[in-house]
Amino acid sequence: MCTVPDMPTPKAAKQETPDFETAMRDLEELVERLEHGDLPLEESLAAFERGVMLTRACQSALKEAEQKVEILLKKAGEPTVEDFMPEETKNG
Repeated sequence: MCTVPDMPTPKAAKQETPDFETAMRDLEELVERLEHGDLPLEESLAAFERGVMLTRACQSALKEAEQKVEILLKKAGEPTVEDFMPEETKNG
């Protein structure tokens, strides 16, 4: 059975939660490797599994950051949180 270097086992993957920036960098590298299509099936599956774990970690970090921002806005006296709209779509 083949293993992907630097790929943790499923047990280790659950214990290892990288910070957002590290998870995004690792996820981008995994996607790049998978896009090349030259990995054996076992390695592709392991990379995909790691990618799912990294995606969940990123989503969790973003959700936590969003909640912190909402709390800070409420403490600052903001009555509601508005949807973000970039400047170019506001003026366009």
